[in-house]
Amino acid sequence: MSFFPKISFQREVEEYLTKVFRNNELITALGTQEAESKYQSLLSHLSHPPAFTTVRVNTHLASVKYVKKLLFEEIQKQFKGLCVPVLEHPKLQDILLIPVIGPRRDLKKHASEVIVGAHCGYAVLRGAHVYVPGIVSTSRFMKAGDLVSVYADIEGKCKRGAKEFEGAKVFLGNGISELSRSEIFSSSGSLNGMGIRMIEPVYLSPSFDNVLPSHLFLQNLPSVVVSHILNPQPGERILDMCAAPGGKTTHLATLMHDQGEVIAMDKIANKVKKINQNAELLQLNCIRAFCYDGTKALSVEKREDEQEGPPFLPESFDRILLDAPCSGMGQRPKMAYSLTLKEVTSYQPLQRKLFTVAVKLLKPGGVLVYSTCTVTLSENEEQVAWALKTFPCLQLQPQEPHIGGEGMRGAGLSLDQLKLLQRFDPSAVTLQGMDINSLQGSKEDDLISLANKDCIGFFIAKFIKSNSN
Repeated sequence: MSFFPKISFQREVEEYLTKVFRNNELITALGTQEAESKYQSLLSHLSHPPAFTTVRVNTHLASVKYVKKLLFEEIQKQFKGLCVPVLEHPKLQDILLIPVIGPRRDLKKHASEVIVGAHCGYAVLRGAHVYVPGIVSTSRFMKAGDLVSVYADIEGKCKRGAKEFEGAKVFLGNGISELSRSEIFSSSGSLNGMGIRMIEPVYLSPSFDNVLPSHLFLQNLPSVVVSHILNPQPGERILDMCAAPGGKTTHLATLMHDQGEVIAMDKIANKVKKINQNAELLQLNCIRAFCYDGTKALSVEKREDEQEGPPFLPESFDRILLDAPCSGMGQRPKMAYSLTLKEVTSYQPLQRKLFTVAVKLLKPGGVLVYSTCTVTLSENEEQVAWALKTFPCLQLQPQEPHIGGEGMRGAGLSLDQLKLLQRFDPSAVTLQGMDINSLQGSKEDDLISLANKDCIGFFIAKFIKSNSN
């Protein structure tokens, strides 16, 4: 049941993806019709938000039960008494799941329109209000307090400050304007506050703006799985190679009971600042963040300055998380994907550089977890095949918890190897809406099963290093 059009790609990217999802291995295993059906289903899913909002509880500061109670009260307040459950996950005992109600097809559209940029629009579909920087255009005479309909300009064609827009736009719901048109587009400086308070979004998700900020971290379900698979232990030295904005970093520190050392790296200074802010907010002290390029994090000789940061000597870490920069094709919702084929294919060599450094920095007997939030073979299963061939010291390991599907065929891996991988594929479940009535009649087990499948596209591989190389 597709409410939005399927995600659109540049033509050369679409041709590339079509080949990926019609590769010979896949066609032989599934048949042409089934492979094509799964691919088309994936394209539909990618333009819609996941069926659940996932929040990770900061168990360093509070129990899941305590936070669940507070969150349930907050959601009732936001949803004006609508009884939406807050679910605990049986295998991920530090997350809470909130079903997303929608798409709501009966919303009346208002004459006064607000156009927002694509990224702002995607945030609105996941529960956010509209902030001024995201607003591109409004109707000519919009005043503060007006009822407005909000649309996303998914192709980026609307000119800032336009009084009307007839291009491709997607309806996101209705809200109340907090400011007039003239205030939003005034030249006296940039505003950052709320522009539109959403009151009737197409997809009803709670807003987490200043909601229990030190107790909750908004995170996609597979992103939480990753840290559990790395399974850091108190007292260990852990490296998070591409760490911003720090969701997984802070999760690793929490799982270690804030005992040991989590080194977080990112090469963009503002992102490193964000990691430190999140660590401070969640009151975690074992995290040390550095602005550094992960491809250069290996030092071949001991330095005289005894500086504790990167670069590091070989075999310095007990466990390493490489949540690699990627083409991001698994992120949801996304209705138009702007990267060129050249940009998409640029990630594989960068990932291999980072991976090579990671293997050298890992102690013998150490664990390396590689993950991406994309759906291509070249950045996922092909990287695993390359790693196993390039580094004989690495062995694929089973993953716990394993709640996604197995790896995708097409990279020449054996069926046993594919079973050790974890690919979260949104097309594994039928695209379905959720209303309050169907929600009340659903069993909790069925809802958890849906949450495990109807999430972002994601990939995880776990390796152990058997000996020094």
